Amino acid sequence: MILQALNRYYDILAADEESGVAPFGYSIANVSFVVMLSTDGELMDLYPLFQRVQRGKKMIEVPQRKIVPEQQKRSSGIAANFLCDNSAYVLALSSKDTKNPDYAIKRFEAFREWNKKLLAKADCEESRVMIAFLNSFNPHKSKEHPVIAGQLENILKSTGNLIFKVEGHQGYIHQTKEIQQVWKAYKEESGDAQLGQCLVTGEKAPIARLHASLKGVVGANSSGATLVGFNARAYESYNRVNGQGLNSPVSEKAAFAYTTALNYLLSRENENASIRIGDTTVVYWAESADKIYPAIFSSMFNPTFNTPEEGADNTRDRKGEQRLHEIAQKVKQAQMLDTNSLLEGVDPETRFYVLGLAPNVARVSVRFFYTDPFQKVIEKILAHYQDLAIEKEFNNQPTWIPLWPLMMETVSRKASNPQVTPLLAGSVLRAIFSNGPYPEALYYAVINRIRTDIDDPSHNIKKINYVRAAIIKAYLTRKYRNQNQNSIQEVLIMGLNEQSTNQAYLLGRLFAVLEKAQQDAIGQANASIKDRYFASACATPGSVFPVLLRLSQHHISKAKYGYISDKRIENIMNLLEVENNPIPAHLTLDEQGIFVLGYYHQRAAFYKSKTEINDETIQETEN
Repeated sequence: MILQALNRYYDILAADEESGVAPFGYSIANVSFVVMLSTDGELMDLYPLFQRVQRGKKMIEVPQRKIVPEQQKRSSGIAANFLCDNSAYVLALSSKDTKNPDYAIKRFEAFREWNKKLLAKADCEESRVMIAFLNSFNPHKSKEHPVIAGQLENILKSTGNLIFKVEGHQGYIHQTKEIQQVWKAYKEESGDAQLGQCLVTGEKAPIARLHASLKGVVGANSSGATLVGFNARAYESYNRVNGQGLNSPVSEKAAFAYTTALNYLLSRENENASIRIGDTTVVYWAESADKIYPAIFSSMFNPTFNTPEEGADNTRDRKGEQRLHEIAQKVKQAQMLDTNSLLEGVDPETRFYVLGLAPNVARVSVRFFYTDPFQKVIEKILAHYQDLAIEKEFNNQPTWIPLWPLMMETVSRKASNPQVTPLLAGSVLRAIFSNGPYPEALYYAVINRIRTDIDDPSHNIKKINYVRAAIIKAYLTRKYRNQNQNSIQEVLIMGLNEQSTNQAYLLGRLFAVLEKAQQDAIGQANASIKDRYFASACATPGSVFPVLLRLSQHHISKAKYGYISDKRIENIMNLLEVENNPIPAHLTLDEQGIFVLGYYHQRAAFYKSKTEINDETIQETEN
C-alpha cells in the first residue's frame, strides 16, 4: 500500500511542471562542474555550478541539482553512469589515488567504454564531440592538463558530479534530443531484467533488481538507504533464485516512481519539509496536486510560516500564504482552531498520507504509515491538542504543545546527548492518528523524570512543569475515556477541581499547600520539601504525609499569613476524611499521575490567584 500510494503521488508530481521531479529514466543529481568541450572534443574549460543557500546562520555553497540520466546504485565495484558522474569517472581524478594508483583510471576507462557504446547509436554532433573527447583524453596525465590544474583542489574537494556541454550549443549534451532518444530506448529494453507481475501496478513488466537509494532520512547512510532490498539468500523466498528483486517483484517503472516521489518528499525542494521526531523522519502528502493540504498539516505541527510580504511575486498564492500564516499564528498564540476553518476551500475527502521512516544500517525501516481522508486527519490532530489542554503556568506558554517538546520531556536534560527512545515517537504519532490511547512508555518515562529530576534553573529543569502535566492529563484521559471511572474523569480537566474527593488528587493538592506554607515561611529554601519528599509522597504517601503535616505547623507559625495555609490544609483534610479513609501506604502508577495533576492544579491556582490580585490592584490604581 505504501508503494502504491507513492506511485500514484509520482504521477501527480510528474503532471506538475513546477514540481521538478525527473521523468522515467532520469534522476536528480548534485552537479558541481560543467565540462566545456570544443567542437573537436578538446577540454576547453571547467566552470562551477554552485549556489549559495542558508544553512542555519551561515551562507554556504552547494552543488546545483540537475535532472540527468538515471544514475546507477553503487555499493561497491565499478559502475559508470551516462554523461554525468563524479570526477573519478569523468576526469580520472580522485583523492583515493594515493592508496590505490589505479583507482580513478579504472573508473575513467569504464566510463569511456560505456558512454561510447551508447553514444555511437546517436546521430548528432554532440555525440561525436563527446566520443572524440573520450578517445583523446589521457587519464594518466589528467592532473597536468592546464584547465584541470587550476581547478584541481576544488574538483577533489567537491562531492558533486560533472556534466558536459559543447561550445556554442544550447543545453547540456545529455539534453540533446537524439541522445535522449537513445537513452529512452536503452531504458525501455528489458535486457537481462526478468519479466514478472509487478506487485504495485499488477502489470507484467521487467522487474527491477535494485531499487534506487533514498536520501534525506536522518541518521541513514549519507550515500542513501534502501526501503526494499534483499542482499542474501537467507532473506529470499523459496525458488526465487534468479535475482534479488524477484522476492518483492516491483517493475522498473514502479520502482523508479516510488523512489523518485519519496526522494522528493525528503528533499529540500519540497516546500513542506519533513518533520523529525526522535530518530523518525516524517513525510506527508495528499492525493492531490494542491499544496494546501500538506501545508495545513505542516502548519499544525511546525508553525513556522512567515508573514507574507507586501509587493512580493504576484504569481504566488497570496491568499493561501496568508491563511497558512494565520493558522501558524493561532497555534503559536494559543488561539482556538476549528475543523471548518481548516477545511475551508479544500475537499475534506481527499486522501492524506503520513509516513514515518527510521534508519536501519543501510536500509530504511517503516516506523508507521497512516492514511485517512483529510478531514479525519485534522479532527484527530485537534483531538490530540484538546486532550493535552491544561491550565498554563505562565501566560506566554502555548496552548498547542508541539510534538517535539513532548518527546523531550521523557529524557534527562543533563544527558550529554539526550535522545528520545526510537520507538516512542512512532508510538505517539500512531496514537494521534488513530485517536487511540497514548503509549504507556510515554507516561512511565514522564513519571520517572518527575521522580528523579530536581528543580535546576541552570539546566532549565522543572520537576513538574506545564508540558509534563499535560502529558499525564492526556494519557489518563484517553486511557479512561471509555471506562466508567467517574472519580478519575472529574480531575482530568483544565484547572483545579476543589469539589473532587479523589484521594490521590487531594493528596497532590495537599502537598502543594504544604510547599506553599514552607515558601511563605522561609522563602526559597536550598532544599524544599518538594526536593526531599515529593517522589516518596507520590509513591508512598502513608509514610510521608504525617511527617509533612507536623513540619507544616512550624512553617505556619513563622509565616505572616500562616492562617491562610492552615485553612487550606483544614479544607483538604476534611475532604480526605482520614479518620474513615486513612492515607494509603501506596499509590498505583495511575494514581501517582493523578497526584501530580492535583499538585499542578493547586500550584497553578496559587499563581492564578496572585495574577488576578495584581490585575485588580492595577485597575483600582487606574480608577
